[in-house]
Amino acid sequence: MKLEFGKYRDGLVPAIVQDPISGNVLMLGFMNEEAVERTIETRRVTFFSRSRNRLWTKGETSGNFLELESLHSDCDNDTLLIKARPLGPVCHTGQGTCFGETGDERAGSLGFLKTLADVIANRRLSADPDSYVAALFGKGLNAVAQKVGEEAVELVIAAKDEDLEAFRSEAADLLFHYLLLLDEKGVTLDEVIGVLAARQKRSFNDAAL
Repeated sequence: MKLEFGKYRDGLVPAIVQDPISGNVLMLGFMNEEAVERTIETRRVTFFSRSRNRLWTKGETSGNFLELESLHSDCDNDTLLIKARPLGPVCHTGQGTCFGETGDERAGSLGFLKTLADVIANRRLSADPDSYVAALFGKGLNAVAQKVGEEAVELVIAAKDEDLEAFRSEAADLLFHYLLLLDEKGVTLDEVIGVLAARQKRSFNDAAL
């Protein structure tokens, strides 16, 4: 990949950042050659900030880094498409993208699960004595993991009956506590989905051989 930085007067090329799982466009930044090299080296997206007049790694203050998946130039070699996993909200406003909540990133079942995961993360810090989530987190990893095991057993038992409503309820309980366990381990839902996506890609490639 040979980028044409000289095409623009300031020597910077536009860099479009896209979520590799959802396909949502997250933000637009600008890069010089050093920013591209830093991004590839650290695997965290780094731009050149014109307002700061220096390199700027997204998330260096907030911790909401963009973990690099891939980097490609367009046909004219003067624009970049970066696919990166967001480790938290991308926009400084707290929204998922710098283009506002279009509805795509919070639509459907996956979007609801991500919203629920955000709620769980906030409840972890709750001082509310009546918060079930905060109370369970307060008991530590073993208690959270044990609860997931209990819910899994209850789901298996419910699966043997004909009561679909009870089965749905137990499935919801397991999924909820699974999200608690992910949060307790510091693993995001997107990371788990990324593992599944990688497996699917490998399976597809193997089948094509």
